[in-house]
Amino acid sequence: MTAFSRRTWQQTTSTMETLPTPNRELGLFETLLVLDGEPVALGAHLERLAASLDAVFAAELPPGLAEEAAAHARGLALGRMRIVVDPAGTTTFATQEVDPLDFFPRPERGAELRSVRCPGGLGRHKWADRRPLGETPAGPVSLLLDRDDEVLEAGRANVFVVVGEALFTPRADGRILPGTARAATIEVAAAAGVEVREESLRRDDLLAADEVFLTGSVRGVEPVRTLDGVDLSTGGQMGRRIGEGLRRRWRTGRLAATRS
Repeated sequence: MTAFSRRTWQQTTSTMETLPTPNRELGLFETLLVLDGEPVALGAHLERLAASLDAVFAAELPPGLAEEAAAHARGLALGRMRIVVDPAGTTTFATQEVDPLDFFPRPERGAELRSVRCPGGLGRHKWADRRPLGETPAGPVSLLLDRDDEVLEAGRANVFVVVGEALFTPRADGRILPGTARAATIEVAAAAGVEVREESLRRDDLLAADEVFLTGSVRGVEPVRTLDGVDLSTGGQMGRRIGEGLRRRWRTGRLAATRS
């Protein structure tokens, strides 16, 4: 990209951790937001899961999965639901409450990223084996980098960069998960008249950006505060604008699904 002024990166590639390959036999999963007892964007999540099951295991989506998901969501005001399907078609559900402060969090509760090498990326499928990421709830979020420090995605989310009035994000070219929140964010931004460009980004582009945020199906739009211990700019308003639009979209969609 030519829109950025580059900043020198002090960390050497020789000291950067490289992610091991996930164990595919543990299956695939989806994580959904639950609002007022209803799973959000359930259709989009199950469509992606079905495509991955077919591509990876030549298997079909287990029958009745949508109804089971709806049943597990009941009674949960704000939370996350994890659906895991293994190669044999066995399905497990897990739900957990979400702290309201982590739902579209403010900048002071934003993510801290750490760079890790992931040659070729984790791909378009959401592997149930998350151990290679080495993340903990209180620890930093992995920023996956391909060769030449090309940004792919974060361990739990897709990456967006703001430069001026334009929004940039890596291409969904088979190396990254095509996130449901990523797709919704692009649509929300376009509807608001924001220029969205899908193209290659480098780690230094994040350091020089006006704003960096993550998008995920549970936290929504999440500001990024630091990258490898370096403070990033969090004073922009783009992430908040996009976040407000995405929040409205999710709530409106949930109400429409409830009434149908």
